[in-house]
Amino acid sequence: MQKHGHRPMIEKPAYMLESVDNALRLVQLLRDVGAVRLSEAATELGVAPSTAHRLFAMLLYRGFAVQDENRRYHPGPAMGAGPARRGWTREFTERSRPHMEALASRCGETVNLVIRVGTQVRFLLSCESNEMLRVGDRQGQVLDAERTAGGKILLAELRKDVLAQLYLRPDDWSEADSVPGDRTMSAEQFDAFTRELAGCRTAGFAINLQQTEVGIAAFGMIVRNHAGDALGAISVAIPVLRYQNRLRGPLIAQMQSTVRSIEADIADIEF
Repeated sequence: MQKHGHRPMIEKPAYMLESVDNALRLVQLLRDVGAVRLSEAATELGVAPSTAHRLFAMLLYRGFAVQDENRRYHPGPAMGAGPARRGWTREFTERSRPHMEALASRCGETVNLVIRVGTQVRFLLSCESNEMLRVGDRQGQVLDAERTAGGKILLAELRKDVLAQLYLRPDDWSEADSVPGDRTMSAEQFDAFTRELAGCRTAGFAINLQQTEVGIAAFGMIVRNHAGDALGAISVAIPVLRYQNRLRGPLIAQMQSTVRSIEADIADIEF
């Protein structure tokens, strides 16, 4: 009988998927070493640098790695993301899907559904448009909330003291305390950020203008439950060259209509 707290020895699979194994080994390397150069990763895995580069590209895309100005790779925000522990997210996603697909078809842009967990947002669903030039699928990604449109509008719901716990640097902070991916802010930065969030709250939507990716902009709007609590947000991601047209056009009204439809469809879900 297996003792509580112990698990049976896990055998090496008979049929190894080498590319999957290499990607997982790379995740472990980032987790255990913390800062890795491309050449070091290639040597560790026993693969060509071009292969290691392709593996890193996928980890960057999925949020498991970030790259600093010296081209070293570090653990990304998805690395430390534990389970959301929210049993309603699957039903929330499925109820939202048809409304998001309709919006994507109507506006011709990619529509995302996100929830906030601490200082991060998790992309539960992406509905792509049929446009040739469009933003791709972000489902499964984990990003810093304060840099995304959906994340910012959700953060705008929080009291200033809660935001301070999440983002304000302690008085004894120094540059030596900084690590890649650190999102804490100085008092001046924090004040500017809270003013931005107040503006988002007043407008009813938030904007991400190339804060997560060069060439990409997004609009974010809250989805609430029947009690008025923020559950998540929808965001519409667009190539930045269409940003001004979307800002002046009917997109915001289309998003508001979609949010109302989603909220009506999720009114009976127990949260």
